[in-house]
Amino acid sequence: MEDLTQEEWAEQLANDDNAVVLDVRTDTEVADGIIPNAIHIDFYLGEEFVDQVDELDKNKNYYVYCRSGNRSGQACAIMEELGFENAYNLEGGMLEWTGDVVDME
Repeated sequence: MEDLTQEEWAEQLANDDNAVVLDVRTDTEVADGIIPNAIHIDFYLGEEFVDQVDELDKNKNYYVYCRSGNRSGQACAIMEELGFENAYNLEGGMLEWTGDVVDME
């Protein structure tokens, strides 16, 4: 797992052909907007979150974010335990995100 600044995360994501963006926020938070092409799996689903993440392709590079960077950091740690080699946490989360956002309403 690696914590990346907003700039590092966005730049690395833009240049990664094997990237998957993972949003681990709640449905309510996602309703305010989501980073384009992100997969949404709510971290607070607990065991169901772990089960859904475990089904993802472990050969991809995952760019994980939440509201502030806390839950996504925990999610990256869980992903590492499940055998994911590349999980990148967005420091500051959506609170500091200045990139594109797609409205989900």
